[in-house]
Amino acid sequence: MRALVTSVTTLAFLLSSCGGSDSPPSAAVTPPAPTSSARYAVPAAESLNVTDVQTIIAGAAAEATARSLPAIIAVTDRVGNVLAVYAMTGARTTAITTPAPNGDSIDIQNQTVPAGGGAIAKAITGAYLSSGGNAFSTRTASQIIQQHFPPAPTTVGLESGPLFGVQFSQLPCSDLSARFGSGSPMIGPKRSPLGLAADPGGFPLYKNGVLVGGIGVMADGIYGFDSNILDVDNDEDEFIALAGTVGFDAPDTIRAERISIDGTTLRYSDATIEGLRRTTVPAFASIAGGVVPVRGYSAGAIIAGIVYGTEASGIRPATTVEFANRDAFVLSDGGGANRFPVRGATDSGAITAVEARALLEEAFTIMSRARAQIRQPLDSRAQVSISLVDTNGVVLGIIRAPDAPIFGTDVSLQKARTATFFSSATAGSTLLADPSTDVQAFVGKLRAFLSDPTALTGKSAFTDRANGNLSRPYFPDGEVSRPNGPFSRPIAQFNPFSTGLQSALVLTNLGQHLAFVNGGPADTPQRCTFIPDAVPGQNRLQNGIQIFPGSVPIYRGSILVGGLGVSGDGIDQDDMIAFLGAHNGGTRAGTGIGNAPASIRADQIVVALPNSPGVRLRYISCPFAPFLDTGENNVCQGY
Repeated sequence: MRALVTSVTTLAFLLSSCGGSDSPPSAAVTPPAPTSSARYAVPAAESLNVTDVQTIIAGAAAEATARSLPAIIAVTDRVGNVLAVYAMTGARTTAITTPAPNGDSIDIQNQTVPAGGGAIAKAITGAYLSSGGNAFSTRTASQIIQQHFPPAPTTVGLESGPLFGVQFSQLPCSDLSARFGSGSPMIGPKRSPLGLAADPGGFPLYKNGVLVGGIGVMADGIYGFDSNILDVDNDEDEFIALAGTVGFDAPDTIRAERISIDGTTLRYSDATIEGLRRTTVPAFASIAGGVVPVRGYSAGAIIAGIVYGTEASGIRPATTVEFANRDAFVLSDGGGANRFPVRGATDSGAITAVEARALLEEAFTIMSRARAQIRQPLDSRAQVSISLVDTNGVVLGIIRAPDAPIFGTDVSLQKARTATFFSSATAGSTLLADPSTDVQAFVGKLRAFLSDPTALTGKSAFTDRANGNLSRPYFPDGEVSRPNGPFSRPIAQFNPFSTGLQSALVLTNLGQHLAFVNGGPADTPQRCTFIPDAVPGQNRLQNGIQIFPGSVPIYRGSILVGGLGVSGDGIDQDDMIAFLGAHNGGTRAGTGIGNAPASIRADQIVVALPNSPGVRLRYISCPFAPFLDTGENNVCQGY
């Protein structure tokens, strides 16, 4: 596997409890009935035209020229369509990813990657992580995906970043992401060639205050991350990209530095407008270089962006037939059809269409009451994406808020599938049947770590929070001198380019895709991982796994029947929406469907550690004072 990955990546690679059983019962949370009036504003109709794209590129190129550092500059719209990739004369065509701390680099560490792919990944990251209520950059992404949060030499011992692992989303093999050149040309969300990026040099773009896309720059030859948030970097890529945002910059009131998580203020940019070196911006036609094609992403011409929220964008308002929630949005095929309509299950557990609708609509109702963590102004409503799957990994419906960040669409589906898969009776045997010996080895590591040779046989219900506990390079999370979790790489070998089982599962897919980008005959299929099919043509992890919180498995009594995944706000908010959505959806359906029995939840698992009474896994964690319409607390207890 390593030989295959190394040979391919020299061409191109990833430019990238409140546990119910632990708490005493309390009165059930009964949300008020939905009102007929909308609770969310739909983003205004704005998009980048060709002149806008030229202006953005010219602005960035002027700064690159002033720094004598030719750049590759990518611009996307909000749903990930690549509007242009511009290569300045003399720009580097490749970059190097960060090596493993101990020098024993595996996965995609210390690999040569294409600079054009890195620029696209940065632009997509800026667009996908942002919304009308928050503006996040690739520097923000770097801050929230590392082994400690915030990442710095003085923060050793703190837990990992809240979106630890999100870089392995929006994968080029995802069955959710649309592909350039097939079907309706502008529908999204589009895939990224290299997942989400943590290398500074990617920003969102706004027009008249409305999110319309992202810009990404590769010039310095390094594709990495910022391991020390305490200093101020002089990052050339970031200055060049920032110059491109002038006139299309994010509103100051919603930038990452206006948003805090667990008392830590996020970082938007170390580059400043005052630090730009350019004195003038030349006409686009006078820049030395040209627009270049990127196979699978752009034909080599500048195109206009699409208006988000329209049928042509692939994300539009739901009809009343599709969902009763007035504010609901769905993914569309560009021709009017919902890509993931509510449907009944394909497995023996047989979630019905009526039950699927109840679960999704009740989760959406919880979201519409919830106080957002990552949005401005304060006391905004949470906006997320919600996905439901059956035990085969088949999508039974996706629903999202109007202004939810785009990244959460793919991630919510990853979370739903991850919770379902690891709770299933065949999780262990399926991983052991993967062709990669690296993937296979994680089963034995988990069983030894838990001192349980029957782990991953359906005896326990795993959420993404529980699975995330097992996927950190320290266990318990953040505690140095402790061993790594069994699904992680050891800390001496870990960095965001090699997370463990998560990255091992998709290495072959990434190799296939990037060989295709560089002229190979066949792209990777729209199905991540090489685990055996659950049913012909469908595996259970068809867009990869995710390892940060926001999902629950769904049961009918003691029988696993599916999973519900949520993404787009704080991780505790995501957990709560999934957990209470499953509870309230089950209550509404009245058919015995809902959350896992308390007796089998992963928070019943206690891991023995030296000099410790044992560490209990977490199941879910819900925020304090979570709702805007009541003063309730402890809202997840007793279910």
